[in-house]
Amino acid sequence: MTFHIITLFPEMFDSYLKESILGRAIEDKKIKIKFYNPRDFTKDRNRRIDRKPYGGGPGMVIEALPVIKAIEKTKGKKKAKIIFLSPSGKQFDNNYAKKTEKNYSDIIIICGRYEGVDARVKKAFKMEDVSVGDYVLTGGELPAMVIIDCVSRQIEGVLGDFNSLEESRVASSEVYTRPEVFEYRNKKYKVPKVLLSGDHKKIEKWKKIHK
Repeated sequence: MTFHIITLFPEMFDSYLKESILGRAIEDKKIKIKFYNPRDFTKDRNRRIDRKPYGGGPGMVIEALPVIKAIEKTKGKKKAKIIFLSPSGKQFDNNYAKKTEKNYSDIIIICGRYEGVDARVKKAFKMEDVSVGDYVLTGGELPAMVIIDCVSRQIEGVLGDFNSLEESRVASSEVYTRPEVFEYRNKKYKVPKVLLSGDHKKIEKWKKIHK
């Protein structure tokens, strides 16, 4: 799986992608992350790509052509899914992640900034508006990280043990580890007895109740 990220701020991804599971997945070549900065595709000598919106209004809009050229270089002849991050887009969830991982080996994610990206980008290529939540962020970089993380987890070998996928097993919002009992401010905190019982049916039932 290769993620192609179109963003003005590729450095924002550095620390997140170098750590933990995603860092190992990149090192093991389970996933690849490539960045394309629209500023590299403009003829403006100052590499400026933000302009005032037609029709008036606050803020600035990212020009269409540099983004289109970035997509063009990214896509080539590959069968790629293009995701246009938008607060008003289709809700991203685990099912969306599974279908994407199953059907595509290349995902292009367009990260907006300022007041957004010129809408003509969506007329030049077939793409899907996607939102990671019912809220507005200052840019598409954080949502792109969410999508990379969630889709990557669906790829066999990324988690090490594929059974680690919470959505494919009975998982609880409450988890415990050693010690069995500890004391804090004169109060003892214990692990629920059922988890120490060895009775797998009872444990599964407990997990369903405490999802």
